[in-house]
Amino acid sequence: MLRLRTLALVLAAAVCVSGAAVHAQDAKAKPAAAKQAPAAAKAGPAKPAAAAHTATTAADLKWGPGPDSFPAGMQMSVVDGDPAKAGAGFTIRAKMPDGYKVLPHFHPTDENVTVLSGSLSIGMGDKWDEASMKALGAHGFARLPKGMHHSALAKGATEIQIHGLGPFGITYLNKADDPRTKK
Repeated sequence: MLRLRTLALVLAAAVCVSGAAVHAQDAKAKPAAAKQAPAAAKAGPAKPAAAAHTATTAADLKWGPGPDSFPAGMQMSVVDGDPAKAGAGFTIRAKMPDGYKVLPHFHPTDENVTVLSGSLSIGMGDKWDEASMKALGAHGFARLPKGMHHSALAKGATEIQIHGLGPFGITYLNKADDPRTKK
C-alpha cells in the first residue's frame, strides 16, 4: 500500500514538473513570436460586423392597409426586416376588427404568431370549422409550420405580431377565397 502511495506521489510530481517546463518554454517562445507577428495578428481574428439594433416604440409604427392578399379591414405595420426577402428575418404587426376572418390557407415559411391584444382563434385543416378553433388571448402564441393548412378569426379588436423568415406569403386553399381574385 505504501508503494502505491509513493508511486502516485512520484507520478504527480513528474506531471507538475513537466507541465512547468512546458509553460516555461512557451513563455520564452512567445516574446520571439510576438516580435515576428504583424500588428494585425496581435489584434486577433477580425470580428464580424455587428448588426444594427432595433428599438421601436408604438408611436414609431407606420400603419397602413394590409396587403391585397388579405381581406379588407386589416391594418399592418412592418416592425423590422423585410417580409418579402427570402431568408431574411422579419417582424410585422396586424390589427384586425372583431369578426375578421382569414379563410383556410397556408404559408411558404413557418409563421409565428403572438397575440398582443384581443383574441385570435386558430383553426387547423382544409375547411372553416369555427367550433374546433382554439382561442388565443393576449400573450397567446401559435407556431404554424410552413405548408400547414389553417384559418383565423379575430374576436374583438385584435392585434397580433408575426415573425419568421421571409418571404411571407399566403396561398388560399380555395382560390375563390383569395381576395386577389375578387378584384
